[in-house]
Amino acid sequence: MSTTPPVLAAELAQAWADIQRYHPELPDLAAPESLIGESSSACGHELSFERLLHEAVHGIAAARGIRDTSRAGRYHNRRFLAIAEELGLDHREEPHPSSGFSLVTLNPEAKRRYRTTIERLQRALTAHTAATSADTSRTFRGPAARHGSSGGGVRVKAVCDCGRNVRVVPSVLAQAPIVCGGCGKPFRIPEVVGAGAAS
Repeated sequence: MSTTPPVLAAELAQAWADIQRYHPELPDLAAPESLIGESSSACGHELSFERLLHEAVHGIAAARGIRDTSRAGRYHNRRFLAIAEELGLDHREEPHPSSGFSLVTLNPEAKRRYRTTIERLQRALTAHTAATSADTSRTFRGPAARHGSSGGGVRVKAVCDCGRNVRVVPSVLAQAPIVCGGCGKPFRIPEVVGAGAAS
């Protein structure tokens, strides 16, 4: 089973709907896919049902007009904790100096209530992780890879026959030639010595 971000987003939306069944005032999740790549040290790096329930606490706080954080959203206050407890999250320690009560965990009752949801979301997250962390050591990334750069928007040196050079993103050069104003010939990315010897 291949789980792409849209499929995982659908699973996140379903899990959110499961939470709404118990907490109808929770607003709809506008963009479930935004949680897939997002990380926050205050709200938790790892995407999980526990993290989703944490985000639901913020959703209910917003619906109630309650300011549940301070310090640009990093510090989670006692109002956050009170709503978290309503949703089945506990905080067993003193507040953290910089993030407050953000490190909440599912209590046993919430684990029982959401067992099926947790299992379904975990399967989707596992499949998504497997699909997105495939071995890329045998994939071709284009000219940038041959020149020791990371690709994407990284610029490499392109030269023309008269000796002038420019820095360019390889994919831009691949779209159409960039012509030298001095000699009228196109710039090219030079082959690295020995690059073709292994073939």
